[in-house]
Amino acid sequence: MTEKIQKSESEWKEKLTDEQFQVCRKKGTERAFSGKYWDCHDSGTYHCCCCDEPLFSSTTKFDSGTGWPSFYQSMDPNVIATKEDSSFFMRRVEVLCSKCESHLGHVFEDGPAPTGLRYCINSVSLEFKKSGII
Repeated sequence: MTEKIQKSESEWKEKLTDEQFQVCRKKGTERAFSGKYWDCHDSGTYHCCCCDEPLFSSTTKFDSGTGWPSFYQSMDPNVIATKEDSSFFMRRVEVLCSKCESHLGHVFEDGPAPTGLRYCINSVSLEFKKSGII
């Protein structure tokens, strides 16, 4: 397992943009169809914007029609943590980066085969690296 990264709120504010801080550290959500990766079809790897941990491969990305980048599995089960989220009067499963505990989005059980999962992730929480530049 990767060593955890811990920073103070002020250290995160210094490192991240206002939007990244709101989503990743305060558990916000970007508007649907507004993020830079929801319609990205390039080959590569999606990393955590807070700690650069590789999280998702473009080979597991699919068009869910939701307006957020969606993946049916992470690169490694150990890079993702999940936690029950009952905010906004809903029961959902929050997706976090295991290394820095950044809020990434939510996972739902309505995705395609082979996993049946849909990791619905905020673009702002990701940094994309094209194949060959990893």
